[in-house]
Amino acid sequence: MNRRIAMTAAATAALVSLTGGAAIAAPAQDTGRTGQSCEGVRLSGELPVPPAGQAVRQQVTIGPDCKPELGPVEYVEASGAAKPGKSLQAAPAAGETSSRQVRSWNEMFDCCNIRMTGVYTASTWNTADNRVTTASTAATQQWNREPWNAGWSLNAASGKDDCTTLCPSVNSEAHADFTYRGIFDPTGKWYANAHHSYIRLNADFTATCTFDVELKHSFVGWNWQRGCE
Repeated sequence: MNRRIAMTAAATAALVSLTGGAAIAAPAQDTGRTGQSCEGVRLSGELPVPPAGQAVRQQVTIGPDCKPELGPVEYVEASGAAKPGKSLQAAPAAGETSSRQVRSWNEMFDCCNIRMTGVYTASTWNTADNRVTTASTAATQQWNREPWNAGWSLNAASGKDDCTTLCPSVNSEAHADFTYRGIFDPTGKWYANAHHSYIRLNADFTATCTFDVELKHSFVGWNWQRGCE
């Protein structure tokens, strides 16, 4: 029986939805794990990019009965990749050229808080006269490996920008599909994580980060961590 759960947190919290089947018994490949398994989970949400020098982050945990538990939207000091400076909300004056950067992360952790898979973006855009003059986004991926050449693997990755020069705004996309073959499933057919990150860059230096993750199978206690700075 499919479920769709949508929740909206107060203030800047983003929408999170989960679509999945009824809880099923852990597969035999899970070597005796007794945790509740969830099938066909999809999570999505959006976060505003904070002023330069700050990062915004949020965690969503798969709770009992495969329902998502939405954590608070937190504003913290940036890691250092985004340096303090003019607020992202401050547009350059007429004729002035200026540049900004924004990073995003879209990660899936297991119940032991081990990162399984993740997609990361780094965007740079320049503006002048209320237009994005140039823009570029680089995407990278990371995944957890196990001994004996096992664990998660990157199956496919792609990305694109809908505009890169003289644009009113730029929409960047980064996608990655991961598969798993290892100690918890030697067949390679049970687990698959697909990550999708969407970054919108505006001429006034505002920006938004939108994320999706699709999980072929997951367990209660898995958590999705996402953010941008």
